[in-house]
Amino acid sequence: MLDKDGYRPNVGIILLNSRNEVFWGKRVKQHSWQFPQGGIKHGESPEQAMFRELWEEVGLRREQVRIVGRTREWLRYDVPEQWIRRDLRGNYRGQKQIWFLLLLTARDCDVCLRATAHPEFDAWRWHDYWVPLDAVIEFKRDVYQQALLELSRFVFKPGRPHHKAPRARAARRGGGAERGSAPSCTSVPSPVPAGGESA
Repeated sequence: MLDKDGYRPNVGIILLNSRNEVFWGKRVKQHSWQFPQGGIKHGESPEQAMFRELWEEVGLRREQVRIVGRTREWLRYDVPEQWIRRDLRGNYRGQKQIWFLLLLTARDCDVCLRATAHPEFDAWRWHDYWVPLDAVIEFKRDVYQQALLELSRFVFKPGRPHHKAPRARAARRGGGAERGSAPSCTSVPSPVPAGGESA
């Protein structure tokens, strides 16, 4: 379902824990990391789509989170042509997204990446609030910065450290340990922007 300008309606999810860290997921069989996101189906509201995607990608139900805020307007990004499926080329430009900020009220162990038969992520971790700007694939970076900045007012009090978003920078490399990768946690490289478009 595309709008007249070629953008697909979509929702993005920034999931916080009690330490103001954000959920960061590794896409299945890729070294590509991102926030949960997904398309809005015909007849769905953005909030309905968000709760469906939350279950499908993170295995959490609405009673296990609290909505803290959402972006006021659609945020758009264009997908580079090499990431667009051939059957969509010429019509599809990218995504327009409403972003939701959620607080996890359940336990970390309630996150389940295999809630459905077609998981989006195969590992996950908590990250400091602004770190995804260093790691997300480049064509999504501006939208991530807009969403994180707009929603940061619900997270940080004025005058506190990190209230203002840092300028987006190139991804860093380094070591790290994953959460949620069954049967046990494994060490893999830190998130780097590889991989392409997620529905």
